[in-house]
Amino acid sequence: MKDILSELEDRRETARQGGGERRIAAQHAKGKLTARERIELLLDEGSFEEFDMFVAHRCTEFGMEAERPAGDGVVTGWGTINGRLVYVFSQDFTVFGGSLSETHAQKICKIQDMAMQNGAPVIGINDSGGARIQEGVASLAGYAEVFQRNIMASGVVPQISVIMGPCAGGAVYSPAMTDFIFMVRDSSYMFVTGPDVVKTVTNEVVTAEELGGASTHTKKSSVADGAFENDVEALAEVRRLVDFLPLNNRQKAPVRPFFDDPARIEDSLDTLVPSNANTPYDMKELITKLADEGDFFEIQEDFAKNILTGFVRLEGQTVGVVANQPMVLAGCLDIDSSRKAARFVRFCDAFEIPILTLVDVPGFLPGTSQEYGGVIKHGAKLLFAYGEATVPKVTVITRKAYGGAYDVMASKHLRGDFNYAWPTAEIAVMGAKGAVEILYRGELGDAEKIAARTADYEDRFANPFVAAEKGFIDEVIMPHSTRKRVARAFASLRGKSLKNPWKKHDNIPL
Repeated sequence: MKDILSELEDRRETARQGGGERRIAAQHAKGKLTARERIELLLDEGSFEEFDMFVAHRCTEFGMEAERPAGDGVVTGWGTINGRLVYVFSQDFTVFGGSLSETHAQKICKIQDMAMQNGAPVIGINDSGGARIQEGVASLAGYAEVFQRNIMASGVVPQISVIMGPCAGGAVYSPAMTDFIFMVRDSSYMFVTGPDVVKTVTNEVVTAEELGGASTHTKKSSVADGAFENDVEALAEVRRLVDFLPLNNRQKAPVRPFFDDPARIEDSLDTLVPSNANTPYDMKELITKLADEGDFFEIQEDFAKNILTGFVRLEGQTVGVVANQPMVLAGCLDIDSSRKAARFVRFCDAFEIPILTLVDVPGFLPGTSQEYGGVIKHGAKLLFAYGEATVPKVTVITRKAYGGAYDVMASKHLRGDFNYAWPTAEIAVMGAKGAVEILYRGELGDAEKIAARTADYEDRFANPFVAAEKGFIDEVIMPHSTRKRVARAFASLRGKSLKNPWKKHDNIPL
C-alpha cells in the first residue's frame, strides 16, 4: 500500500513540475508566473481542486509519443474567490509552449461543462503558442469545441479571460467571446496573424507589441477591457471584479457589507457643474461620490474615454454605471463610445445587474469619418441595448441632454424607471445657438436680435422643467442629495418584474 501511495505522490510531483525546472526558470525570467502559481494567487488559499492532472496527449506523429507530460499543458479545476465557487483553467507555457491539443481542449471543455451545469463563472488564463501543429486538424477541432461552449455559456455564467502570454491565431476567438478580457503589459499579446505573416502578406513591419500588445488592445481596438503591470496585479483585480458579479444569470450579485450612509449628503456636488455650459468637469468625481466607499471598478478605462463604464455598489449591491465624460469630446457619443457602452449595458442586463446612467451629452459626434464608419448603426446598438434591458434603470441628467442622444441615454421613453435631472440640466433638441440660427434664419444679420433670441431660448428651454412638465423627468433633484435619491430608487426597484415578448433572439444592429 505504501508503495502505491508514494507512487501517487511521485506522479503528482512530476505533474506539478510541468515542463521541468529549466522551463519554469525561463518562465520566471520573463517576469511571468507558472500556471499553478497563477491559480494559487487567483483562488482562496487551499481551495483549489484539480481535475485531470494525469491526462496526457494521444499523438504519435512527429515523434510525439516519446514525450507525454502529465496534464498536457493546461491546469484545470475549481476553487473559490472570497468563498464563492469559480471554475478555472490555466495554460502552462512550460509544456509544449502551452499549445492546444485534442486532450488539452477536452480538459478545458470539461471545466466549461461543469461551470454551466453548476452555475458558476469560468476564468481562463491564456498563455499559449496556439494550436499544436503536430496534431493538425484534431487541435483545430479542439478549439471549435471550446468556442461552442463559450457561445452556449454567454449570458448564462460570467466568463473572464486573462491573457498572460501569447494568444494567437484561432486561440484569440475564445477570449473574444467571453465577457471580460484582461492583459498584462509587456508580456501578453493577442493577434489573428503574427508579425512575420503580416510582413509576408502586406509588407508591413510591426512588432508583436505594436500589433497585439496590451496598449493596442486597451486603447485602439477595444478587444481588452483592462491592462495591468504584472501577473500579480492582474489576478488581484480579477478577484475584485468577481466580487461584483453574480455566479450565474439566475442569481443576484452578492450583497457586501458597507460602511457608508445611503443618505450621505455631498454638498460639493452642488458646484460640480460649472456656470459656463461649455466648461468641462470630471464625471468620475460624481461616480465616486455616489458609490459606497468611493469604490469604482472601471471597465475599458483607456478606450473611448468620452464614456465611462464600470461597477459600483449602492447599499452593498452591485450597480453598473454608464456615464458621459464631458472632459473628452465634450461627452459626445460616437462610434467607439456607443459600442463600448452597448456591450456593457447588455452584460448588465444578462446578469440582472441594475444600471445607473449619468447624462451630459451634447449629441452625436459630427463628421464624415463617423458617418462613413456607420455611426447610425453603432449608435443604434446603444439605443437597442437600453431599450431591451429589463433590469432596474435609473438615469440622472446633470447638464446637457440634446437631440437623439437624449433618447439614447436611458431616457424615460426606453423604459427608464426613475429619470432624475439636476436643476442645471438642459433638455432640448439642440443647443440654443444652433436652434436660434434655424428658427430665426432671416435675422442672422442682426447680432443684437440673435443674441436676444438666444437668451430667450435659453430661458425657455435650457432647463429641466419643460421635460418635467411632460412627465419625461420624474423629479428635479438637488445635486447634493443624488446618492440618497438614487439609492432609494434602486431599493424600490428590487422587486421589479418586466419581460420582453417571446422571441428566439433579437437581431441587434451589429
